Amino acid sequence: MATKKTATKKKKAPKKVFKPNQHIVYPAHGVGIVTSIDQEVIAGFDIEVYVVHFEQDKMTLRVPTAKADTSGMRALSGELTLKDAFTTLKGRARIKRTMWSRRAQEYEAKINSGDLILVSEVVRDLHRTDAQPEQSYSERQLYERAIDRMVREVASIRKESHDAALESVLDTLAKARSRQAAKAEKEAAANAEAEGKDGEAAA
Repeated sequence: MATKKTATKKKKAPKKVFKPNQHIVYPAHGVGIVTSIDQEVIAGFDIEVYVVHFEQDKMTLRVPTAKADTSGMRALSGELTLKDAFTTLKGRARIKRTMWSRRAQEYEAKINSGDLILVSEVVRDLHRTDAQPEQSYSERQLYERAIDRMVREVASIRKESHDAALESVLDTLAKARSRQAAKAEKEAAANAEAEGKDGEAAA
């Protein structure tokens, strides 16, 4: 009788996904740069870590290479995701009819997700034109965090300055709101005209 052979798999060492001098995105802090990959002794264990510096926060984070994936640390978004993020900005703001505290929690979760599309949704929903009511303090805080996260990643992907990326994002928002306002005005005029004709017919 043939006996089954049980194959014993060797545990592979974690594959290094990121390299020194590579820009990455860490959910809680946004865009950072891997300055080095070091060996450190933590709680008596020899652990390999990515040393990540976040210029905007003036802070350095050490992420174990084996836990980089579960921590949500990722490479910069690709061109397709970047395009989708700008398409999201062009959409109409979607404001849920729920209490602000509930919406604020949802916006916070989107910002801390590290997902460029979700961050762009927060920027779109909280952006205000000069013609719109001013934001509350908490709205402004969330908007500034979201747009800062988005702009830093856009600048890193395109290898351009922070100011150039910010101008691109704001210009996209301004053009989208202008188009939406013109469309709404046109629809309102068409509705008024239709109501006028209905009134004349009734008379």
